[in-house]
Formats: sequence, structure tokens, C-alpha cells
Amino acid sequence: MRIIIANKSHASYAEIICKNIEESAKVRGTGIARRTPEYIIDKMEKGNAIIALDGEKFAGFCYIETWSHEKYVANSGLIVHPDYRKQGLAKDIKQVIFDHSRKKYPHAKIFGITTGLAVMKINYELGYQPVTFSELTDDESFWKGCQTCKNYDVLTRTEHKMCLCTGMLYDPEKKAEAKKKNNKVSKFNDKAFQRLKHIKQTLFYKKEKAEKE
Repeated sequence: MRIIIANKSHASYAEIICKNIEESAKVRGTGIARRTPEYIIDKMEKGNAIIALDGEKFAGFCYIETWSHEKYVANSGLIVHPDYRKQGLAKDIKQVIFDHSRKKYPHAKIFGITTGLAVMKINYELGYQPVTFSELTDDESFWKGCQTCKNYDVLTRTEHKMCLCTGMLYDPEKKAEAKKKNNKVSKFNDKAFQRLKHIKQTLFYKKEKAEKE
């Protein structure tokens, strides 16, 4: 298995990448910002994408997006082909794209929003911390990408302050300060994140039901 920085020579994989991202979103029952093959190819040509290949067979992918004049970076579109899931490949891809982001945009804050517990755990192990949405980019073009999610109405009702997703952020400055103080990183508490997700679901679904009545 090779996990490498993609380039224009990998353009032929763009169609299958888009298809896998869309099908994965349908299986999970979540929305996702739709991307065209042209958009994926552009990321490859700019050196802002990671691809995993088993020989010549597509196995996984992830790309970098920049926001607020490169002050914020998001590692988006993480996908693993069904044939290679539950083998730790997603974690390996996240590590490579994270390291690439840190090298290419050393001063940027790296963030993400997700409802997936597995992704939260990977992010946490990379040094991300859960934050409020107000600590993420205020770039409207980022939040417009949430329009295809079935929970977008929750985001708009709260004026972009909260949703079922959990915001997570890696701040290089805070990480450097913590390292100087030799602060120990606590273990990821999956039960706490599960409870947080359940509380959000209960809160928003109850409100939605009350509004309908």
C-alpha cells in the first residue's frame, strides 16, 4: 500500500473518488459537500491531496482546503474504498494529510467538523481539541458546503453556532505552548463524545417536533 501526495498523473482516479465519497455519505445517512472530478483534479495538480493505492487500485483519498487567507486549513473528503475499510487505512491517510498540511501551511489552524466517532478519535490523537463553532473559520464559503447535509437547518437555526457535528481544532501555537509546559494529553473519552452527540440529537429533534406541532 502506498500513501502519497497526489499529482496530475492521478487524474484518472477522480471519477471513482467522487463516486466513493457520494456513496459513503448515502450509507451513513449524512450530507456532504458534493465535489466534481474537476475539483478533485485541481487539488491533485496543486499538491493538496493524498491518495492511497494498492498497486494501481484506488484505496483511499483525502484533500486539503484553505480558508480565511490560509489562516485555517481543513482536511476534507476522507474516503476509504469499501474493500479496504476496517484495516486502519483511514487513520494512516489522516496522519499523512495532517503532516502534509503542517509542512505546507505551518502557521495555519487545522480544523474539521464531524459526527463520526472514529474520525473524532483519530483527530484527537493527532492533537485536535473539541471547540465551539465560533473558534472555526468564519469564511462563508466553508459553511455553504454544509448545505447538502440533512441537518443544515439545525446549523441555520443556531446561526452557525451549533449543529450535530462536533468542531475540532489543531492550533499550532497552543500545541507549542502545551509542549513547553509538558502537558500530558488525556486519553480520548469516546463515552463523553457519545453523550454529547446524544444530547445534541435529543435537544434539536425535540425542538423540531415542537415546532411542527
